[in-house]
Amino acid sequence: MPPVADHPLRYALANELHARPYPALEAPCHVVFMAFKEPVDAANRDRAHLLDILDRNGTAHPAPEATHFSSPIGRAELRWESHTEFVTYTAFVPGLHERPFDPAKAEVFPEDWVERAPGRRLVSLLIRIEEMPADEAAALDRLEGWFVPDSLACSRIVDGAAVVAGDFRIDPAGHMRFSVFVKPGTGARRIGRIVTRLCEIETYRAMSMLGLMRARTLNGRLNALDPKLSALVSGLDEIEQSPDEALHELLKINAELESLAVQFTFRFGATGAYEAIVHDRIDALREERISGRQTFAEFMARRYDPAMRTVKSAEGRLRSMAERAQRAAELLRTRVDVERSAQNQKLLESMDRRADLQLRLQRTVEGLSVVAISYYAVSLAAYAVYPLTEPFGISKGMATAVLTPVVVLAVWIALRRIQRKMY
Repeated sequence: MPPVADHPLRYALANELHARPYPALEAPCHVVFMAFKEPVDAANRDRAHLLDILDRNGTAHPAPEATHFSSPIGRAELRWESHTEFVTYTAFVPGLHERPFDPAKAEVFPEDWVERAPGRRLVSLLIRIEEMPADEAAALDRLEGWFVPDSLACSRIVDGAAVVAGDFRIDPAGHMRFSVFVKPGTGARRIGRIVTRLCEIETYRAMSMLGLMRARTLNGRLNALDPKLSALVSGLDEIEQSPDEALHELLKINAELESLAVQFTFRFGATGAYEAIVHDRIDALREERISGRQTFAEFMARRYDPAMRTVKSAEGRLRSMAERAQRAAELLRTRVDVERSAQNQKLLESMDRRADLQLRLQRTVEGLSVVAISYYAVSLAAYAVYPLTEPFGISKGMATAVLTPVVVLAVWIALRRIQRKMY
């Protein structure tokens, strides 16, 4: 049988399902995670920053088209991933320091290397992974000393395989911290999935919160436009207001709203996508409450979800104002068209009156023309006829009197024929 022709993207699409596999981690260990976001054209970033840290550790380079790469750097295992808007670096380091969340652990990424990163650091995490002690209460007591109690979120996850905790606060060294206590016997891949989900929760939370900052900026600009738009809409029924001027102002507002939509639509769309990922990753943890402490889902419902609702509110407000401006512009255009139709009707009536007057004047002129032409024609005819009438004793005056009506009638008939041929 002839070979079956595969789609050219068949293998690439299948391999995409297996891209970015979860790491295999053995407790105890710690993880250093950083995400950098470039301000513009992030999708076309170069790899000089990645190659720099690889060259420092004498490690091979990734393939030119690769979007993810893993390689050892010293004692750590480095994982690099390139996303649409950001790039992430994760270092998995075996063992723990005696001092919990020691900032020195982040030195796996040198300070000068971090400073030279393209874009800006958006996320920096320190994750401590250790085995659950025999007394779970002792582990929970340690969390109270590591994190801010008011912000602490703590829960038992994935069917009791681990306890995760964090306060979502940035410490003085510039890192956010999470703690993971895993039950003895928990598989390395399962630990890797837990750590990956924690990194994704914080990364996509930070990315989605960018939308909140943009929403606040947008609300400020909409607050300035809303009164202008409301005043124009409320003045649509005012007769003394010039519709042309109102339409011009309204089109300026409409253009500004369209410009705002172009500027903010992508960010709001991305925020919605990132928010969905955050909730999906939290749901994947399958949290269970521990001793009345708030879970990650409850923390997000209290602090994060209102921010996302603000973004959605700003997005809806922008869309609503754009629709209002569009409807008002259509009403104004209708009003302008009606007024122009009325003006055109008046103009046509005026033109009709002028044409009637012109016709009357033309007829008057035609009558005068008959008289003038007849006058000269009678004089000429009198000179031509008088020599013939003189032998009969007819005076010149009598001849002129006889010729006058005949000439006038002939001139009038001639002019009428000329008019019929012209019209």
